[in-house]
Amino acid sequence: MGIPIISNVVNGIKGGVKATFKGTADTGSVLANSVKNLAVTTIKGTGELAVKGIQVPASIVSGAFQGVADIGVSVVNSAKGIVNGTIQGAMDSGVNQKDAVEGSVKQAIESAKDLGEDVAEVAVEAVKGAVNGVKQVGGDTIGAAKDAVVAALDAAKDIGGETVESVKSALHSSVDGAKDILNEIRK
Repeated sequence: MGIPIISNVVNGIKGGVKATFKGTADTGSVLANSVKNLAVTTIKGTGELAVKGIQVPASIVSGAFQGVADIGVSVVNSAKGIVNGTIQGAMDSGVNQKDAVEGSVKQAIESAKDLGEDVAEVAVEAVKGAVNGVKQVGGDTIGAAKDAVVAALDAAKDIGGETVESVKSALHSSVDGAKDILNEIRK
């Protein structure tokens, strides 16, 4: 079951991402900062309720994924920057770390599925982006890694089929510390 998203947040972020990249050749270096700034502006505009729960970070990720897909930028290559920027902006605006990580990573994977992208590759990039985003704001990177891996697996379970094994395998081989987290979860 996907996260209920807030459509006006999605549309605002989508438009902001598209406007940011118009005429920009180097999207990679611009992405995390622009999503962070859009997240801060969006959360401030939505008020007190926005800092509670996973809906706003998820909605920001959803809009950013739609925006990059609309302009033809690689979703897989953008996932890390989108999640990183969303988490930085959310945490800077008072969203707690666990909610920011969980909402961002789960929605990145859900959006990848919706857009027909490689879910396992996006999971790896989303987990890396989550840890990096938390690191940038001085949060608990070990906790972020665990929360991100768990969120990725939860999203994969929601998708079903072979997705769980694909995501586990990709995380195991591509994310530092994921092997230990996956082994801990199995217990």
